[in-house]
Amino acid sequence: MMHGGTRIAASIVSGSSLSIGGYMAQAFSSEVRRVTGWSIALSVLMIIAGFLAIASPLLAGIAVTRLVGWLLLFSGALHFVYAFRGGGVTAVLWEILLAVVYAVAGIYILANTVIGLATLTLVVAFYLFAEAFLEFAASYMMRHEKGSGWLLFDAIVTLLLAVLIWGSWPASKAWAIGILVGVSMLFSGISRLMIASAVRRITA
Repeated sequence: MMHGGTRIAASIVSGSSLSIGGYMAQAFSSEVRRVTGWSIALSVLMIIAGFLAIASPLLAGIAVTRLVGWLLLFSGALHFVYAFRGGGVTAVLWEILLAVVYAVAGIYILANTVIGLATLTLVVAFYLFAEAFLEFAASYMMRHEKGSGWLLFDAIVTLLLAVLIWGSWPASKAWAIGILVGVSMLFSGISRLMIASAVRRITA
């Protein structure tokens, strides 16, 4: 009789465990579907924005330039606030100086968006030159490693892009920033969409 009662109790406990486990699995799957649903929606928006930026690179470049201007203004405000959080006179003056520089740069870019876009394009060209140099150096140091050829290929493409932007500057301001941002958003959206879709299929 005791053994029978023990088996019944064990069955009840086992059934309860399975029920709780099933509920937790269902709740987890539901949460994953909700999160991946938002991720898929964001990915689609990024892909659409990427296509729009590539189709209208000048407008996208102007939008990016204005965003940079507002970010500089915001950084200037943060430096100004941080200046009065304590510290020596030198530190306070330095923070105030940085705040003024950031604020003036932000206001200038917002007031002269086209000139700011040209300047930003030139900065991107310098950045690509530096990135190409570092990738050439890395590909040389890893020349005996498998896959180093792809790093060399990336360095060559980056260098060609830098030369193209630099050689056609300031006319390149009309397309460089917008297309680079558009391509970045397009591929970021595609990669996020693939990852979110894969996670959704696994937990389906």
